[in-house]
Amino acid sequence: MTVQDSHRAESREAVDAAAFTEEWERWHAAKEDTLAGPHGFLAITSLRWLGPEPERFDDAPGSWSAAGDRVVVELAEGEELTVEGTAVHGRYDFGVIGERDSVYAGHGDAVIEVARRGGHNIVRPRHPGNTLRTAFAGTPAYAPDPRWAREGRFVPFDTPRAVTVGAVTEGLEHVYDSPGQVEFAWDGTTYRLTVFNGVRPGSLMALFTDATSGVTTYAANRSLQIDAPGPDGRVRLDFNRAANLPCAYTDLATCPLPPAGNRLPMAVEAGEKIPFERGGQG
Repeated sequence: MTVQDSHRAESREAVDAAAFTEEWERWHAAKEDTLAGPHGFLAITSLRWLGPEPERFDDAPGSWSAAGDRVVVELAEGEELTVEGTAVHGRYDFGVIGERDSVYAGHGDAVIEVARRGGHNIVRPRHPGNTLRTAFAGTPAYAPDPRWAREGRFVPFDTPRAVTVGAVTEGLEHVYDSPGQVEFAWDGTTYRLTVFNGVRPGSLMALFTDATSGVTTYAANRSLQIDAPGPDGRVRLDFNRAANLPCAYTDLATCPLPPAGNRLPMAVEAGEKIPFERGGQG
């Protein structure tokens, strides 16, 4: 290779590295915007577990109860919620809410989330003025590094398997259908992670911990979204996008823990770190 060719190669590498960093920064900014949006997870002011007896809460209108699997609110005179653009008064039946589904009812500048998690009905009011949100200063993260973007392969199960995992909320369990595992090589060793269905159709999601967990990254879990496998099963695992779940910021989340076997022995020094709200460092 001539000196000129070497300079050209270095220039291409610099351009590629800059583009990689810019793409990561756009991803991280979008994630932060969602987290810290007016009704994002940082706006949650309480987590209420509903039972058969009606209860009133100081951060939401009405008396709330779960009659069987149905969530019901009794609004007093002068109280109002907006559900799907319609103002409701008096008694309102939200019906049966599916596992991991949520319904959002408006109340002034707040939103009242009605949801089902781990077989339990919950209410989570979200107020834009919540201090956790207004004081949010961003999430520290490792500098993006292309070497943490690994090629891998999706290994499907013959049929999806129901996988039960714990939760950050004591006594709660989550059940997910797993379509298979992804495998990738690191320093000559092949590792496998059990995956669940991702946000986008056909995509995958891995929950994992590694040797940085509880040291520089959140102890309980991080998540990694993986694009849909190619026709030959190939996938790309970009650990630079290893992301905190909401429980990394607030105790008012019910996040799942990783499946057994999803602890990587190496230190994945990539992706998001422990949030400042949990004592993390930049």
